[in-house]
Amino acid sequence: MIRQFLFGGAISAVNIGLHAMVMMLLIRVAQIASERSKAQASQHLVLVMIPTVLVLMITHAAEVLVWAFGYLLVGAAPEGADRVYFAFVNYTTLGYGDVVPVARWRLLGPITAMNGVLLFGWSTAVIFEVLRRALDIARGGRH
Repeated sequence: MIRQFLFGGAISAVNIGLHAMVMMLLIRVAQIASERSKAQASQHLVLVMIPTVLVLMITHAAEVLVWAFGYLLVGAAPEGADRVYFAFVNYTTLGYGDVVPVARWRLLGPITAMNGVLLFGWSTAVIFEVLRRALDIARGGRH
């Protein structure tokens, strides 16, 4: 059980680091874009929010790939299973249950789900912050 927590914690830490780097970059780019924007308020929101959400979706997909690679390293998915699909199902907490981990790595599924839930929550907070800043600038404030 300890090895599952250690390995799951290591993969989670990689994803948290990846997420942190993207979050810092996103907020900075959104801030610069907002300061330089000459677009009307509604256009500005679209120009800032669409790329923000797309980048976050790409980041989450990359984090799923990190989990899939982790499953490959330790043989957590049953033979013949699609590890990317398995990682997506766990990470998003979809939980179809059509693929289950091998018994000795069964805790990686819930650890993956916990990591996904936390990172989705973090992304939601960042989306809200980018939106708040964009609205503030659109209303004439500069922060």
